[in-house]
Amino acid sequence: MNGEIPQSALIGRDRYLSTLRDLLDRAVAGNGSAIVLRGPAGIGKSALLKVIREAATNQHLTVVSAVGVENEAGLPFAGLHQLLRPLHAEMAKLPVSHQRSLRAAFGQEDGSPDLYAVALAALQLIGEAAATRPTIVILDDLQWLDSCSANVLGFLARRIGSDAVLVLGAARGSEDSARRAGLPEITIEPLDDHAAATLLEAQAPLLSSTVRQRLLGQAAGNPLALIELPRAMRETTDRVVEDFPLTARLEAAFAARSAELSEPARTLLVVLAADVTCDAGRLLRAATELAGTPVGTAHLQEAIDVGLVEMAGPLLRFRHPLMRSATYVRASLTLRLGAHSILAEVLAGFPDKQLWHRAAATLGTDDAIAAQLEDYAQRSRACGAIMAAVAALDRAAELSERPDRTTALLLHAAELASETGARREAIDLLDRADLSVLGPIERARLAVVEEVVAFQRYGDSDRRIRELVDIAADVHVAGNTDLAAGILWCAAARCSSQDAGDVTRKDIAAQLDTLGLPAHDARVLAVGALSLPWERGHGILAQLEQLDPDRTDAATLRLLGYAALFLGDFRRGTAYIDDAAAISRSEGRLGLLSGILGAGNWTRIWLGDWDTVRAESEEARTFAEENGQEFYAATGRANLAMIAALRGESALATDHLRAIDASPLAAGMRCIQIAAQQTRGVLLLLEGRADDAFAALARVYDPADPVSHPMQCWWVAPELADAAVASGNIDVARELLADLPIFSKRVPTSMLLAVDEYSRAVLADGDHADAAYTAALTGSAGAWPLYRARLQLHHGRRLRRLRRTSQAREPLREARDIFDALGADPWAQAARNELRAAGETSTRRSPTARDQLTSQELQIATLAADGLTNRQIAERLYLSHRTVGSHLYRIYPRLGITSRVELAGAISAIS
Repeated sequence: MNGEIPQSALIGRDRYLSTLRDLLDRAVAGNGSAIVLRGPAGIGKSALLKVIREAATNQHLTVVSAVGVENEAGLPFAGLHQLLRPLHAEMAKLPVSHQRSLRAAFGQEDGSPDLYAVALAALQLIGEAAATRPTIVILDDLQWLDSCSANVLGFLARRIGSDAVLVLGAARGSEDSARRAGLPEITIEPLDDHAAATLLEAQAPLLSSTVRQRLLGQAAGNPLALIELPRAMRETTDRVVEDFPLTARLEAAFAARSAELSEPARTLLVVLAADVTCDAGRLLRAATELAGTPVGTAHLQEAIDVGLVEMAGPLLRFRHPLMRSATYVRASLTLRLGAHSILAEVLAGFPDKQLWHRAAATLGTDDAIAAQLEDYAQRSRACGAIMAAVAALDRAAELSERPDRTTALLLHAAELASETGARREAIDLLDRADLSVLGPIERARLAVVEEVVAFQRYGDSDRRIRELVDIAADVHVAGNTDLAAGILWCAAARCSSQDAGDVTRKDIAAQLDTLGLPAHDARVLAVGALSLPWERGHGILAQLEQLDPDRTDAATLRLLGYAALFLGDFRRGTAYIDDAAAISRSEGRLGLLSGILGAGNWTRIWLGDWDTVRAESEEARTFAEENGQEFYAATGRANLAMIAALRGESALATDHLRAIDASPLAAGMRCIQIAAQQTRGVLLLLEGRADDAFAALARVYDPADPVSHPMQCWWVAPELADAAVASGNIDVARELLADLPIFSKRVPTSMLLAVDEYSRAVLADGDHADAAYTAALTGSAGAWPLYRARLQLHHGRRLRRLRRTSQAREPLREARDIFDALGADPWAQAARNELRAAGETSTRRSPTARDQLTSQELQIATLAADGLTNRQIAERLYLSHRTVGSHLYRIYPRLGITSRVELAGAISAIS
């Protein structure tokens, strides 16, 4: 093939070239993938990318590329603009909304696109290009890519599996956006001794044996060093560089090479090092002004001839990043400041770049530039470029004269960083702030940030809640009621996720009452529900019953949903949460969406909509991991673990539980720990280990046990009752659940009524069992598929053992059919076994769409069956519409159908 990579393309790199060649072939075949090459400077990452670029070009594939630029790291979407510029003609194929998102991101029209709206548009654009020709995306120096571009490209790289796209990146260092995104990596190792000697021989065949051994030792297998150090040795007698690390020696070698140049040529390189994205014409004008003498193409050619730079279209670029750093760092401070100052003048048509150059040209403080950077941060935030805003506020803080202003800017930057899940960056910003100058409102804002990024710093939940209540009181006195309510929500959320004593809970409610908010305010209902559920739950339910909230206000719907769900009004709470999720989807707010889906889907398990739970919890976990939201990633896994357990997928459930156990954040979260413990109990029960199951589930009723939770412990009552019957611990279970009837009357929500009815029936003695089962099956428990089926299984088993065999068959049949519909195979098999013992055989469950498809495929098929187009499905699920089409193409034969119109029938079979 014309595009094959010759094995001799790079000395000692056959293994890496083989891997990359396989990925390239897979992409050409329509199986997209992404991989990041990681290693120190000079190790050969860029050389490998270059070989792949040449191979792709020889195959007439589309190649787009971008290079991270250190001094553009604060410019939102700069790298993405660089990457997508060659695809400008393809933009016309996109929906108008996507075109506008990209143009607004690149400053080509007014607008404030959300980060994920830009990401989805970029995904669709790359997909359109790949539909014409396989497309190779090459990203070098990822560690310097601006955060917005990095987030977009990470989003894209995780969603190209069904497209003819290969994303190749290169990065040095151990921490950057690519690693946070969880992309696959290859670590590029130094050359082995033989390959290093071969490369050195090719570069400098006349070296003496002594010099050769010294250079091999100094280079330590670094290919760039093996190429550059012999040249440096020929050009200088300076041996001091041998005492420095390899990177410093290479920089010294490049600096020695630049010493060959004329003064104007060296000045041109300094200007280029200050802005590697500036076009050659402006570079020459800026260098002329800085040098005080004409700098022209002859000087540019000088730099090209010594191998430091090369032309890349209209741009001049260094041949290696170390060449830029060597030039910039070794230039005098006066020359560097002058370069930035003059670049600010010649880039008058690019106000954002101009501002950053002015900031770079400033020594000391400058409130005027700080104010401009703050305005820039506001604009960046409006278009979703949160980390660009953080960088601007950080620099503005450095330029501010007053300490209190510096702290305010750092606090604002930390607030924004916390929104994206950038915990490490937020903590660093707070550590540099002088918190002693904070007033009550700033102290409250700080507390909100700490609840997001430093939750675990406060191990004593009661003490932290009391601090939050005091902060809320101070900020209320200072006149900010909304912020005070927000702080109390943080305090109440700790009651839910961890726990708190009765006095602490009452303190929250007492402070809430001082705010003067109306009783129907969503914040009042949510804080009241989470802090004092038994005392205020009845009244809150009455308010929820009367409310008709604005269905476009996601924040209000979220709070109302959390209040209803926590109290056990699952259907109402799920309806609110679904509306909030739909709004977050439409706005592209994936950080919020991951939390909404994680919280709402645990409760949906008991309502019986398991396919939705599985699909949305996978979504929630993926979005949370992308955004660094460890708590929501753990809640998503908790949902998936329980669904897997209920369906008999014990290995999968165990894997999810192990991941939860490995999460440091989940360790102190009782709301997650009790869910995991409930799942462990189900697994043990289905394995036939009834005694172990009962012991595990009984722990949730010990308030001192970290797996206990004051509200959710009652939700575990059905599993405890099942384990009690199987293990002979009925009396102990009755004792543990003695208070449940009292609480279910105090807060009569469907969940509490259902678990009370269920456990009464299953634990009832012989004289009262028939009446208890009738009450449960005709009450709240009987309305929920999982509980109804399990009740019928218990009831049928009991009737059969009482030799009421004919009466046992009907409940057992119903149990079997409901379990089959849910996909609860272990329970369905138990019902079949009981029916067989009752003299009736059952056919095996016929495979359904659920058995044939992954959770995402089932989600796509369901949406298509509902009438959504491929583009509509893609926008809902944040996929390429071509990926949706590819999924459907594979789905049809698995379901035994040939067209979209047949989907509804195939999907309805499992509904």
